[in-house]
Amino acid sequence: MRTPEEVRSILVRLEKMVPEAKCALRHRNALQLLVATILSAQCTDERVNRVTRELFRRFRSAGGYARARREELEELIRSTGFFRNKAKAIQGMARMLVEEFGGKVPDRMEDLLRLPGVARKTANVVLGTWFGKADGVVVDTHVARISRRLGLTGEKDPVKIERDLMAQIPRESWIDVSHRMILHGRGLCKARKPDCGPCLLRELCPAAEA
Repeated sequence: MRTPEEVRSILVRLEKMVPEAKCALRHRNALQLLVATILSAQCTDERVNRVTRELFRRFRSAGGYARARREELEELIRSTGFFRNKAKAIQGMARMLVEEFGGKVPDRMEDLLRLPGVARKTANVVLGTWFGKADGVVVDTHVARISRRLGLTGEKDPVKIERDLMAQIPRESWIDVSHRMILHGRGLCKARKPDCGPCLLRELCPAAEA
């Protein structure tokens, strides 16, 4: 855990390195973002964006996903991995949206968490990116790795990592910091070989290479 001064410095330097904080998943509405985020599990955003071009052309509503032939849906998303489970989750989510939410994606954490295939990470992506609501911090593999490297957490469980981040980072930064950490993780702070030389966080990072 870091001091408030250290956290502020981390946030400032992270913003300098990654000034544009935005979600890499292409979407035009909350439903598209929700579907794309479900597909992003164990898959790169780049591949998801390739898959959703055709997926979003064919299915434009929760009802469309709910009525789709499972085999067709599975084939469209096959390359994202775990396609059978993902297709099942998307259809279950869509049916609940139709039956309980008028086909619309809800904007409350407790409602989103009731949807099949939706855990806190997915709910936080939708709430923060589409609705602008900071109910938590998105914790994916990049955020988890960078948070540990920076000494913001010693946990491995995403829920516990999120708890530690929420306790240290001001609420108004919750949405942007996850986007920035994700982009930083794809750019400099990679899993196998971080590029610490040009990183502005180097002197604040206990894991920085000498």
